[in-house]
Amino acid sequence: MSGRSSRIAVVLEDRCRPDKCGQECRRRCPVNATGRQCIQVTPSSKTSLISEDMCIGCGICVKVCPFNAIQIINLPRELDKETTHRYGPNSFKLHRLPVPRPGQVLGLVGTNGIGKSTALSILAGKLKPNLGKFTDPPSWDEILKHFRGSELQKYFTRLLEDKMKATIKRQYLDDIPKYVKGKVGDLLDKMDKRQVKDTLCEILELKQVMDRNVSDLSGGELQRFAIAARAMDNADVYMFDEPSCYLDVKQRLKAAQVIRSLLMPKNYVIVVEHDLSILDYLSDYICCLYGSPGAYGVVTSPSSVREGINIFLNGFIPSENMRFRDEKLTFRVTESTEDITEGETYQSYKYPSMVKTRSGFKLSVMEGSFNGSQIIVLLGENGTGKTTFIRMLEGRVKPDKVGDEEVDMPAYTVSYKPQELIPKTSSTVRELLHKKIPGSCSHAQFRSDVMKPLKIEELMDRQFANLSGGELQRVALCLCLGKPADIYLIDEPSAHVDSEQRLLAAKVIKRFILHEKKTAFVVEHDFIMATYLADKVIVFEGKPSVDCTANVPEPLASGMNRFLSHLDVTFRTDPTTYRPRINKLGSTKDTEQKAAGKLSPTAHLLFAKAALEANSSNACVIVFINTTAFASGRATGHVLEPLDMNTTGHQLMFWSSIVALLCLPVLSVWHILTLADVNSTDWHLKSAIIAVEVRLNDIWNILE
Repeated sequence: MSGRSSRIAVVLEDRCRPDKCGQECRRRCPVNATGRQCIQVTPSSKTSLISEDMCIGCGICVKVCPFNAIQIINLPRELDKETTHRYGPNSFKLHRLPVPRPGQVLGLVGTNGIGKSTALSILAGKLKPNLGKFTDPPSWDEILKHFRGSELQKYFTRLLEDKMKATIKRQYLDDIPKYVKGKVGDLLDKMDKRQVKDTLCEILELKQVMDRNVSDLSGGELQRFAIAARAMDNADVYMFDEPSCYLDVKQRLKAAQVIRSLLMPKNYVIVVEHDLSILDYLSDYICCLYGSPGAYGVVTSPSSVREGINIFLNGFIPSENMRFRDEKLTFRVTESTEDITEGETYQSYKYPSMVKTRSGFKLSVMEGSFNGSQIIVLLGENGTGKTTFIRMLEGRVKPDKVGDEEVDMPAYTVSYKPQELIPKTSSTVRELLHKKIPGSCSHAQFRSDVMKPLKIEELMDRQFANLSGGELQRVALCLCLGKPADIYLIDEPSAHVDSEQRLLAAKVIKRFILHEKKTAFVVEHDFIMATYLADKVIVFEGKPSVDCTANVPEPLASGMNRFLSHLDVTFRTDPTTYRPRINKLGSTKDTEQKAAGKLSPTAHLLFAKAALEANSSNACVIVFINTTAFASGRATGHVLEPLDMNTTGHQLMFWSSIVALLCLPVLSVWHILTLADVNSTDWHLKSAIIAVEVRLNDIWNILE
């Protein structure tokens, strides 16, 4: 073994099946061939046992294992001194710990299975760190000596002296109804140690469920109940593991408001969150976790919010000169509509105006149309009818009759991924895929574009019923896209999926829809994912669970403006990764944008989208300027997608956001249009319009 690295061997317990294989790992191990016992498997063993001291790192056992249960990983030897906890031989290993600071919100970001929940359990005092010595666990004196000189020494000292109480909202909510019985109102009365029940229930919109039993709550209601219960506790350390799951955008912002309200000069608040825009909004500083899921995790040093999230996206830690991911997590799809062959046409569809009334709820749908290779994102609060609309398109829910006549729905084939995934089969993932989508899962292109990036291969021999929430989501998305259809209806593809897998899933959906020239309707509450996916949006408005309206599909700009107008938030754009960032409520930038109306949030998104498609901050966009207004100092313009400027005016697809254009260096003048050239009611200009090319870097100076 190299003097600069140490080796760990990990055997995944949920995959290793010594009783169902030929024990190839043991038989093919070259160290075992010399008579030493590097890999042992006894008749009573549930898993193989690998000696890390004897292992030579040949990797043969990794390659021959039929269940992909073994990982052999070389780590920097320096990390051995920073081992915080290991569960046992050949099991998960956590290096370092996040460092909480009083009076600030610590945000944790990392993939699933990387040690975030383990870190929370240690910081909550529910799991004693063994510093990697699982056979001879250290005493608390040794543990405090290990953290000597750091902020964690003071933290653990206070925890041990019972001077701090920690409370944690767990990631999974399924067990709450099993152990918590009774009505919501009665339970919250008993939990309200801080006398804040009325305030929290008002913010979290729990008053309408006070008389219901906990067992009758939906996922979103259960999440808000759990957040309220933890926030009512009189604690010194508040921990929230994935507080946004099941919540819509508005509810996520409200939950963030509640969590930040817990901050006191001596209190600690720690949040694990996969929705990067909400994590950004919530946190005062960030710790990233990287490593190999299920094998090991490493916690980075604290960073500013912007720097920490960008470290996670870029896969590189500048302070340690450490790259932990080969590729950056970007929002760009290599293929774009510019690759479309000239003259190629796409299938167009329409759906009629329709109404659905059920259980006191009325949904009115305005007539709309859409084309192939389009993704339409449905935006709205929970309870506004998004899932009902999807099921009406699918044909599973019938619209109300008009008089005595049925509403004439267009005939098209659909593939539907539901919001709630309830496994009802004991089959393995391999058996399920070959049964449901036999053609697709054996097709090389589908395996390359869908199955490989979703990492389905590593789940093939797992029981479908035993998959975690994120794994279920990936398999369900694969099943949905694998079914031949005209329209793909995808309900909340990001639920239970970590930040990295969300971006990969978004790329898979976008690439598949573009290549197959199909249409997708997607319900998504993760703002970054929704912005990246959307070609058009349908905004659902009204009073949730009472009377709502689904608007016509509209461009991303106007749709986002309509949606954000209900949320009372403003956005800015990160100049490095181009991700939208929510301005903290009442911050200087939030106040300035609301007071001056300098730029709508959507203008940031449009510039970001143009940059992401070009994958370069040095890229250029085309801006159409009203020359009269520009000359008078009242410059306004419309940002367009980069298009062939020989296209006639009436064929141009306008992005309807108005942006403030200051003195930008113009690279070239492309085309002059008159009112007659632009056949669009969006334009109310009485002068010539000049199309100019400007560099994105110049635009960032205005945005920021």
